[in-house]
Amino acid sequence: MKNLLDFLIKYNHWFLFILLEVISFALLFRFNNYQGSVFFTSSNSFVGVVYDLKNSITSYFHLKDINNDLVQENVELKLQLEAYKNSLTSLSKDTVDFERIRQESLSEYDILEARVLNNSLIHADNYITINKGEKDGVHSEMGVVDGKGVVGIVYLTSSNYSVVIPILNSKSNISCKIKRSDYLGFLVWDGGSSQYAMVKDMPRHSMFSLGDTIVTSGHSAVFPSGIPIGTIEDMKDSNDGLSYQLKVKLFTDFACLQDVRVVSRRNKDEQIQLEERIKSRE
Repeated sequence: MKNLLDFLIKYNHWFLFILLEVISFALLFRFNNYQGSVFFTSSNSFVGVVYDLKNSITSYFHLKDINNDLVQENVELKLQLEAYKNSLTSLSKDTVDFERIRQESLSEYDILEARVLNNSLIHADNYITINKGEKDGVHSEMGVVDGKGVVGIVYLTSSNYSVVIPILNSKSNISCKIKRSDYLGFLVWDGGSSQYAMVKDMPRHSMFSLGDTIVTSGHSAVFPSGIPIGTIEDMKDSNDGLSYQLKVKLFTDFACLQDVRVVSRRNKDEQIQLEERIKSRE
């Protein structure tokens, strides 16, 4: 207690100065409208910043609770979806095993995850390098897709890596069709924007509209039928006037391509060998 009193006596003039300053500022802001308004505005701004900081910190610590709520909601939605699927099965005239159909649709294909290591967009012949190769089961003439649609076809492989010819390559030529009418054509790239390609040799009697979806035809050993490619954005006559050329806006965004899947059709070698035998006899 004695030390505290000694401290107050020693620095009493400072305490008196601070007290007088507080009183003077109080009188200044209390009896002068301009200074009072400035103080009020500044104090409100400061309090606002403090409240924003407090809310940000509170929101951060509530993220765990929010995430738990989202997981719970996701589980409930999955259970509801399963219940709807079971109801649909029971109401259909012919009982259908959806899971069996899904498994059978994938039974002919192997799907391998891969990541893009190198990618080009500005050349006439662009290439993509992925981080899977022969030791992973990747070989040439395998299809490559991403979550949105077709990417390209495996061209060269080494033990650990593969080079892919994407749609954005003058050598690319992918059999495709109009989804709603099944009319066939070939997807090629003539350069220019990485967002567009052309479908050539589309018959003049084919039925389509702008906005229709283009998908893989399944008429090769590379891609299964029905993988999305893009939508029809424009059309024009071919050079010989015997078919249409369709401008297609691609689903795959090659500018930010990262994760892809290599699709391999089982027993495709048998089909390829048989077709090669036919060609050799012509």
